[in-house]
Amino acid sequence: YSWNTVSYAFLTRYPNPFATHVLSVDTLDHRIDASTGDLLITRLLRKTNSVPRWARSIMRGNDAYILEEVRINPDARTLVSKTRNITHTRLMKVEERQFLLADKDNISHTLCRNETSIVSNIGYGLNSKIENFSLSRFTDNLAKSRKGMLYVLDLAQRKGLFRPRLKLEQQQEPRYLQTTWPPEHVNREE
Repeated sequence: YSWNTVSYAFLTRYPNPFATHVLSVDTLDHRIDASTGDLLITRLLRKTNSVPRWARSIMRGNDAYILEEVRINPDARTLVSKTRNITHTRLMKVEERQFLLADKDNISHTLCRNETSIVSNIGYGLNSKIENFSLSRFTDNLAKSRKGMLYVLDLAQRKGLFRPRLKLEQQQEPRYLQTTWPPEHVNREE
């Protein structure tokens, strides 16, 4: 799929039948960065998951709030999403970065890269158990996320949302401002 199509699907990926653990998505802010022209979007996601028996005594509730910050550069055809949990941070901190980049060799393809960090500092000899469990759960959810994206892309294509855009994209030669991965204008430390 083209970068425009995948970016649109990324922003509209919830709800879908593969993400039943995502209970709500609220947009907190959206604006254009005056200095770069990038679209900045901040969203709050509410998710739920079952809590393993061994963690019930240290974790209150199974709902979690996730802050998502998205930066879209339409000229460079990049979308960078950063998510981090803002609840249960005493138990663990999960940060994810997702990069969507137009394939400069094929306009109908989009490159995707995920980076994740899961760290627990709770102590009591539980750090590695929590990190390993969370990594396993994250891997399972990542597979569901990919299925959900394909579902949203297929649904939108069947409804005809992308046909006119694809013709327009094929007529326009994309402008690529960067050739490195990840794009240099993406501050990976933010």
